[in-house]
Amino acid sequence: MYTCIVCNAPLFSSDTKFDSHSGWPSFYDVANSDAVERHTDTSHGMERIEVTCKNCGAHLGHVFPDGPEDKTGERYCINSVALDFKKKNGD
Repeated sequence: MYTCIVCNAPLFSSDTKFDSHSGWPSFYDVANSDAVERHTDTSHGMERIEVTCKNCGAHLGHVFPDGPEDKTGERYCINSVALDFKKKNGD
């Protein structure tokens, strides 16, 4: 499970991670529907959808509509420093 580096909330399952060839950790879905919030981001002269941890508000990255079509069609492009990895056995 990938968790929020700030508050340890579960955000993304390793089962939904995929190689988007973008250089960023990418997931096609969140761990549960209450894991993240979406916000319109108009910084840097573009419009994107920012995702933040719903529990603490930490910036995680952005979500784009170019993910795997056979899954959700979404690509959560997440900053690796925003995540911690917890093995299933709790390590």
